[in-house]
Parts: sequence; C-alpha cells; structure tokens
Amino acid sequence: MDSQPLEPILIVDPARETAVSVDSLELLAQWMDSVFEIPGTRIRFGFDALIGLVPWLGDTVTSFVSLYILQAASRAGVPRVTLVRMAANIAIDYVLGTVPLAGDAFDVFWKANLKNVDLLKRHILVTPAEKRRARSGDWLFVAGLIAGLIALLVGCVTIAWWIASGVWQALMT
Repeated sequence: MDSQPLEPILIVDPARETAVSVDSLELLAQWMDSVFEIPGTRIRFGFDALIGLVPWLGDTVTSFVSLYILQAASRAGVPRVTLVRMAANIAIDYVLGTVPLAGDAFDVFWKANLKNVDLLKRHILVTPAEKRRARSGDWLFVAGLIAGLIALLVGCVTIAWWIASGVWQALMT
C-alpha cells in the first residue's frame, strides 16, 4: 500500500515509556523480507530467507522479529481480527518455512513482515488517532496469540528434533 507517505507516527507504550515509529517497523520488515534482489530478476528476499536456511533454528529466530511487529500493532490499537490475520501470516511463514528446501524457497515469496506492516499502516490510515488505543482485553488477546505462536514454535522444533533423533539412531544402528 504505497499510495501516500505517512507522517511520522509513533506507537507509544505508556506503561514502558517507549515508542516505535511505523517507519522503523517498515524498515525492519524490508530488511527481513526484501532487502536483497536476485540479479537479473525481480525476486527480492531478506534476512528471513537467509537466516531460515539454518535448520530448525533459523525460522524460529526470525519469528521473534515477526512477534515484535505483532506486539507493536497491538500497542497501536489494531483490531483483534487484524491481529489474528497478522498472527496467521506469522504462523504460515513459520510452519511452511521449516520444511527443508521448499520452505526456504517459500520464505522468499511469503513476506509476512511486509504484509503485517501493511495491515498496520492500513489501520492507522483509516482510524482516527483518538480511537487507536489498546484496551486491557486487547493486551490479553495479544498475549494469548503470542503464547500460541510460541507454543507452535516450540512444538515444531520438538517434532523436528524427535524426527532428527529417530533418523540419527536409525542410521547409527
């Protein structure tokens, strides 16, 4: 959604006295999803695809960056339905990204961070500033989403470890 430039908008967390700009989130998403280009093509990829090459660990590490963007969206008062869409983008990126080789190719084309920042920007463009406050129920909802995503991460790593251990033991006997 590149229709109009946004004035610098800060997402403020009064409890922690911190703020993050939408521009910095967009820059982070670009670094993660599209900072590099394959020469002679229009195919772009970022550190998400590169770090994802490290089996099991790479996609797990990059998912925490995605969770940071989700948390910032919650602080900006993004509606729950949009937060669920963002969490689904993260889950799809993680689960399919963990598939050896095919998942690495998938990471090049599924740009979850850019999609999520775009959802955040759309919310900011259509919602007046006075209505962009997260309520306590929203915080609990996002905490539940993040807990579910972390459980998904841990579960996938556990299953991968279990499979790798079984294959290793089968090869050693």
